This record gives sequence, C-alpha cells and structure tokens, in this order.
Amino acid sequence: MDLSNRAPEVKSAGGPEVSAAFEEFMGAFEAFKDANDQRLGELERRGVDGVTADKVERLNAVLDSQKALIDELVLKARRPALGGGDLTSDIAAREHKSAFDAYVRTGEAAGLKRLEAKALSAGVGTDGGYVVPSETEREIGKRLAALSPIRAIADVRVISAGTYKKPFMTSGPAVGWVAETAARAQTASPVLDELSFPAMELYAMPAATQTLLDDAAVNIDEWLAIEVEAAFAAQEGAAFVTGDGVGKPKGFLAYDTVAEGAWEWGKLGFIATGAAGDFPAANPADPLVDLVYAVKVGYRQNGSFVMSRRTQGAVRKLKDENGQYLWSPPTAPGAPPQLMGFPVHEAEEVPNIAAGSLSVAFGDFRRGYLVVDRAGVRVLRDPYSAKPYVLFYTTKRVGGGVQDFDAIKLLKFAA
Repeated sequence: MDLSNRAPEVKSAGGPEVSAAFEEFMGAFEAFKDANDQRLGELERRGVDGVTADKVERLNAVLDSQKALIDELVLKARRPALGGGDLTSDIAAREHKSAFDAYVRTGEAAGLKRLEAKALSAGVGTDGGYVVPSETEREIGKRLAALSPIRAIADVRVISAGTYKKPFMTSGPAVGWVAETAARAQTASPVLDELSFPAMELYAMPAATQTLLDDAAVNIDEWLAIEVEAAFAAQEGAAFVTGDGVGKPKGFLAYDTVAEGAWEWGKLGFIATGAAGDFPAANPADPLVDLVYAVKVGYRQNGSFVMSRRTQGAVRKLKDENGQYLWSPPTAPGAPPQLMGFPVHEAEEVPNIAAGSLSVAFGDFRRGYLVVDRAGVRVLRDPYSAKPYVLFYTTKRVGGGVQDFDAIKLLKFAA
C-alpha cells in the first residue's frame, strides 16, 4: 500500500509571521514524533511512564494550537480589501454600491428602491431588506469557504429559486454485449427519483455605532463581510455535519447509516473499528485503511478525511507496519495536513471518539455533499431596537444535503 505521495499543490500565503509560525509548527511536530516514539518504546518494554505520556499530550496540544494560529494568519493574508468604485467599470454595479453605502450609513433607501424597482425586484425594505452589492456577496462567499470546512470541500450551487431539485437514477436501463446478428432482448426502462434541497434562512445581526458609520474612512462593505462571516460560518459548519434538515440544511451525519456490507442507496455506509470507543489494540491503523478502500476508486482519488481536532490528535500517534507515521504535517502554510496521503479537514461538529461514535468521515465530498446558496444576501437596517447602536439584520438562504450516498463512508468506533 502506497498512499503517501498525494500532497496537493498549494500556493504559499502570508508573510514573515506565517513563515515563523509554520517553522515553529514543524519544530513542534519533530518534538512530538520523538516523544511519541519514546512512549511507544516504553509501552513495548514495560508500560508508558506518566511523564512521557503527559509530554506527548502537551506536544499534541501545541501542534493543534500552532496549526490554528497558522490558519488564522493565512486567512488574514488571503483576505482581499474591498475598495471603492474604481475596482469595477460596471456603471450599474457602482450605482448599486453607492446606493447601498448611503442606506447603511444614513438609512436613505430611495436609491435602492429606485434600482430594485428598475430591476423588477421584489426585495423592498418591508420584505426583509435590500440586496447587498454583488462584490460584497462574493466576498462573504469567499470568507465562508475559507472558514466553513464542509463548504470548502463540497459541491456548491447558486440558485434563484427556493429549492434545488436534482433527479437521479436508482436503476439504469439493462445493457450488455450481443453478437452482430443475435436477437436483442428488450431493455428495462431507467427508474428515476428526485432529491430536493430547500434553501433555509440563515441570519446574523451585527451592530455598529453611528460614529463608525459616519466615518468615511471605514469601508462599509468590508466591515459587513467581516462581521457576518464568523456567525454564518459557525452555523453552517454545524448544520452541514449534524443538521436535522428542519429549518436548516441536513448534515451528512444526520442520515441513516448501515454497515458497509449491507449498504444501500439513501444510507451512508460505515466501517467498524472492532473496539468500542477506540482503535483496536493490534494493528490500530487497519480500520483507517479499510475505510479508505471502502470508497470506490472513482471517489477515492479525490477523497478527504473529516474529523474533529481531538480525533486528529489520536490519529496523529498512529504508525504503519513500517514504523512511518500515517499523519504528516502540511506541506506549506495554509495547506491541510495529510493522513495516508489524503487531506484532513477539521470539523469540530464531528463527534470525538466514544463508544459507538461516527468520528471519522472519508470520501469525495464534492460529489457526495451539495451546498445550495440562493442568490442574494439581504440587509435590513434597524436604528431603533438597540439605541444608540444600529443593527443590521443580514440574511442569506442556504441548503444542503447528501447527493451521492456512495461517495462518503464513515468510521464507527464500535465492536
């Protein structure tokens, strides 16, 4: 088995701070490997010394915190500054941006009403606010992709209706080989079904002082994008993993699961570790190998692992039969770490290892999970509810769910 030469091409990001943090991370990883090797050696000889075990856990925590610091620095370095009208030559877009800026700063909505009436838009103030400029909407989308782990690896579609419906074939027409002059049997007709992904409303309500809004040096578009990104990303991240589909997207862990040997469409297959709440004592890496190869080759080549930080800390200690660590650090700042040559994405909503938990997911999430964004982010200005602050009720519509039940497999920590 050779799954180690799959490091993706990654563009470097950031400056001296990122480089310094990345060097500290790599140094911490080398120290972790030395301490964990010592722990494994003691375990083989007479049992792990408590001091060594504590050292390994401390270094594991340092790796997690250092990786979080790198991710934060890289995200800041990648954020493009939103500027004024000089960034676009489109007159209508500049007019919309100017009218939206006046609405946010002063509450003057005449410009937006005129523009949306001209565009035959139904979005007036009494209907829930005004659509933000397209530049701001794109910026919010970029930031969410950087912060929301599932959105970053899933298939994302933008729709104009309230629901995205996708037909799929549960059984195809009968096909086969036949001689040139042989009789052809009548083939069966394909059986079609339909998946439906409604877009649910997600909201945030950042607040600003009137002094900030009066300050001409403040870029209102960028301020709004930064204020809503964390709130949107946190809610999306939870919904895409564990959401029940009621008023929110349906997470991939909310679907019915079944042992891989009995897999059927509409359920996600799982591989059991053979030990309740743990990896097996003998050959602990085997369940991860079984999980990877439970995914068909067409999905496996674009596969990714998804797990929580604590689960990744446990996986980080595992070695293969040749004594090589299965987990490897990122190849560059901003790149994900690798597990058996596949990228690892942290999602804290995935449950930590416990008896019967589904704590590791693997597969082609771009083919397996669909995120649906309804076009348009709306803002309603509220200067009355929290005086002297001005609230901005910001909404977007998002849906999501599994679109290919064969593309994602789960690891269940059970006998």
